[in-house]
Parts: sequence; C-alpha cells; structure tokens
Amino acid sequence: MTETVVSSATKELVIGFERPFVLIGERINPTGRKIMAEEMKNGDYSRVQADALAQVEAGAHMLDVNAGIPLADEPRILAEAIQLVQSLTDVPLSIDSSIIDALEAGLAVYQGKALVNSVTGEDESLERVLPLVKKHGAAVVAISNDETGISEDIDVRYNVAKKIVERAADHGIPASDVVVDPLVMPIGAINSAGREVLRLIHRLRTELKVNTTCGASNVSFGLPNRNGFNGAFISMAIQAGMTSAITNPLHAEVVAASLGADVMLGKDPDCARWIKHFREPAPEGSVVRGTGRRGGRRRRSVA
Repeated sequence: MTETVVSSATKELVIGFERPFVLIGERINPTGRKIMAEEMKNGDYSRVQADALAQVEAGAHMLDVNAGIPLADEPRILAEAIQLVQSLTDVPLSIDSSIIDALEAGLAVYQGKALVNSVTGEDESLERVLPLVKKHGAAVVAISNDETGISEDIDVRYNVAKKIVERAADHGIPASDVVVDPLVMPIGAINSAGREVLRLIHRLRTELKVNTTCGASNVSFGLPNRNGFNGAFISMAIQAGMTSAITNPLHAEVVAASLGADVMLGKDPDCARWIKHFREPAPEGSVVRGTGRRGGRRRRSVA
C-alpha cells in the first residue's frame, strides 16, 4: 500500500490507496484571471487570501499555489504567496511552477513537506527538478509526457511515468513520493479519452503502485454543465484508483462526488465525513438531545 506524506508546519496529510480522496484546490492560479494576475504582480494578494480561505472552508485538503504571470518576478511572487497562504491555513501546499528558480524560491520559504508540481519525462526537466525535490525532502507530481509531447497511447504515457519513477529512485526519491499525473484529455475532442485514462489510472495503481492526481477539469473542456461532468469523472477515477485531484472545491458537485465515492469504497467508516459535510444544522430553538433544554420534552424512542 503506497502512501505519500505531505505536510505543513503543523499538519500532516497522507495520500494513499486506502485513504480518503484528497482534493487539491486549484484556484490560487492567475492563469486566465487577468485581475488576479495584475494584483499579484503588484504585490496585492487579497484574492489569494480570499481563495485560500474559501477553498479550505469548502473542503480542500491541500492548496495548489501558482504564480505564473508573464513578465513578472515569479520567484518573488510565488514565495510571497506561499508565505501568506501558510499564515492563513495549516493545510499542506502544492508548489506549482515550470520555472526552476520559482520552485527553488517557493521551497526555500515553505514550512513542512511540500508537493512540487511538477516534473515531466523530458531529460532536462528530470535533471533540474529531481535534485531540487531531493534537496528539500519534498514529494513531486510526475507529468506523463516527454520531449515527444502528450501521446494518445496510454502505453506510451505509462512508460513515461515509469521512467520518471525510476529516475527519481536514482536521485534517492522513493516511489511513494512520486504522484503521477496520467494527463486527462478533453473528452469532447477525444471521445475515447475517458476510457483510456481510467485504464491508465488502474495500471499506475496496480502495476507501478504509485499515487495519482490530475487536473480534473480538463476532461470537460468545451462541454456544457462542466461541474456535473467533472463530478461524474472524479467518482469514476476514484473507483479506477486515483487518489487525489487538482480541482475546484467551490463546486458542490465535485465535493459530493469525491465524498460519495469514499463512502461507497469503504474509505469513510459510518459515513462520518459525508454526514459531517452535509448534515444541516439543527433549527434555532430545537432540543439538543440529552440536555432537556428549550423546545419542550425530548421524544422517547419506541421499541
């Protein structure tokens, strides 16, 4: 049973085959958000703060932090955003950048064991990112593409993932610290993408024995009712063996799908997490069982 341990300064989180599904909040990302990008570039992190708190409140177990802004000082911005988010919440973070200097800056200020997002199967990426991951004792997301691009053949993507896991081992990074992204393709453009990625997730779990994650919303690109579709995909991906996803926890359909899948697969004993998340608060003035206060007599159960 493979378990990937990540942490903040005070809180540990385990991604694992028999563990509840891990939701990694995706919203701290200026890509496609012009106002947020301009604000972060100018040192205004008010939207970062709001998104961090809202995602954790909605049920995110981790947060992905990205500062990819063209012509901006990404290392500085990423480090400042990480420090801010860690001052607001104790959930572990995924440090998300394709820029080595930005990853270095983020890891330098991070408190705990981070998840580095990400490394690809390209030799240059492997030789630059993996030593950094090892140096800081982090875990890493492995993207299943290489110099040839993203293959539609899942055997090719599996072999890229296997290469990354093996190269990580050469750097002293165990397979348990490699979380593979099998790459979810838009099913509206590639009709077989759903079946294929589910098969690949199963292989990564049963053959390579690694934890997995993905950018879940990619699957619904271009389709109507994307949130409903994303929820359906996540529940099926969990059944296939996926253990985490980078997604938007503010969408109720996504949260419900992940929590429901955990119940069905026996990862939520007595439905405790489902009940805690969805149980409505008692109406004001109602009886609290066992106190005998307010609202009249307590009902007796009938045998």
